Amino acid sequence: MTSSSNFFVVLSNTKMWSFLIVSFILSAAVCCVSRAAALIRVFGYEGGNVNVSCPYDEGYESNEKYLCNDPCGNDNVLTRSQKHQNKYSTYDDKTSRIFTVTISGLHLDETQTYWCGVNIKARIDLFTEVKLEVREDRCCNNVNKIQSIEEGSVTISCPYDSQSVDKLKFLCRGNRPSTCLQQAVITSSNTQNGRFRLSDDRKSTIFTVTISSLTLEDSGSYLCGVQRNSGFDDFSAVELEVKEWCCVESKNMSGIVGRAVTFQCPYPHHHRNNMMFLCKGDQRSNCTYMTYHGRFTLHNDNETFFSVVITKLEAEDSGTYWCRSDSEWSVGNYTQFHLTVEEAEQRGVSEEFIIEAAYWLFAALPVLLLILIIILVKVCKTKRRQLKAAVDMNTIKLEAVDAQDVTSEEDMYKNQNVAAMFSQQKRMQGTHFLSGDAEEDKLYENPDDPPVRSQRRACKEQRSVHICEDYEDEAQYGNISTTEDIYCNEFFSKTQR
Repeated sequence: MTSSSNFFVVLSNTKMWSFLIVSFILSAAVCCVSRAAALIRVFGYEGGNVNVSCPYDEGYESNEKYLCNDPCGNDNVLTRSQKHQNKYSTYDDKTSRIFTVTISGLHLDETQTYWCGVNIKARIDLFTEVKLEVREDRCCNNVNKIQSIEEGSVTISCPYDSQSVDKLKFLCRGNRPSTCLQQAVITSSNTQNGRFRLSDDRKSTIFTVTISSLTLEDSGSYLCGVQRNSGFDDFSAVELEVKEWCCVESKNMSGIVGRAVTFQCPYPHHHRNNMMFLCKGDQRSNCTYMTYHGRFTLHNDNETFFSVVITKLEAEDSGTYWCRSDSEWSVGNYTQFHLTVEEAEQRGVSEEFIIEAAYWLFAALPVLLLILIIILVKVCKTKRRQLKAAVDMNTIKLEAVDAQDVTSEEDMYKNQNVAAMFSQQKRMQGTHFLSGDAEEDKLYENPDDPPVRSQRRACKEQRSVHICEDYEDEAQYGNISTTEDIYCNEFFSKTQR
């Protein structure tokens, strides 16, 4: 009985311990699950910064905190408290018990799950789940394009949903949602800001922003924004184009004092019943409207344009004129004229001078061409004669040189024959003359001996005047005496035969 009682006591104790262990595990699991249920959502734009703020319970002020990405093992810890890195920086506000991590330079691929952890020694760490979403810093796929003109005004309409009636509305320049609210030109909390005015129609859930006194610099991108308590703000994009004041046509016209000039001002068909206007001034905003009486008359006989005639022009009529067919100035419904009025004499002299100069220029052009042709012909003939004379002179010189070469060759052969005959004759007769070349040299060396003189005299008598003259011309070469002696030898040889 006693042993049986002990067995039941032990069994009861064992069941109690098992119950306690199971209860502890379940409580720990419930604790962890409850902590994980406290989900924190964070939103940021690509390239920007985001703050991840994680609260913790009292009593853990001195514990180490950290941020990790899923599944948050030792290798997944991104940063710890009291540590600062380029991308991550931490701050532990122990008074408010909030651990904050700032993540800078966001990327689209950083959209994922993170965990804020509190390090508890000898126990399981406490975790808080964080969901980070990163978007591109631009907006939007649909853009509302509007146009207006400089010095005019424009109204930008921005619709929003019914849940945003009480939310802050704003308008900013540019296309970056991340900085739009900070750089807003106007908000619903301050509905007037210079040229900008905001109105909120809550029934139609549309707020409008009116921009007055537009300038060309107002052209560009705008974002309409509605602030959200959590998540990304709502935006819609607008593209504004401010056009320069332009006209149907801009003309430069001239007139003469005392005469008339006509302006033709086109207008659209639907303006045919409108009042027509003409004013004078450098700027359309301060021009003076002309009354249609006296020298100014208006004619509207055509459905596409009306005419304004100015008679008896004066020098003071010079200037800029504007004509339009609508009571309101708008782009493209008016024409601009720049009128210059000149004195009749001044204009006439200039025109006559131009006409006269043109007449003489065209009249003189054929004469100048004819003179140029004659000069070219004369120059060509002169050049041709000079070329022919040069060719003839070169031909004569060549012929003279050839003749001189032939005569020299014939004389050379004759001299050889005469000398041979003379030498042979002397040897046969056995005279006192020297033989061969020695006797010849003696004949040349003693030109004053009586036989030599008689021989030369007979030579000169028998030779023709033409041959003597030819050989006398040879004096320029210094061979006259020698040549004559050769021909005399020839004559002497013939007489001896």
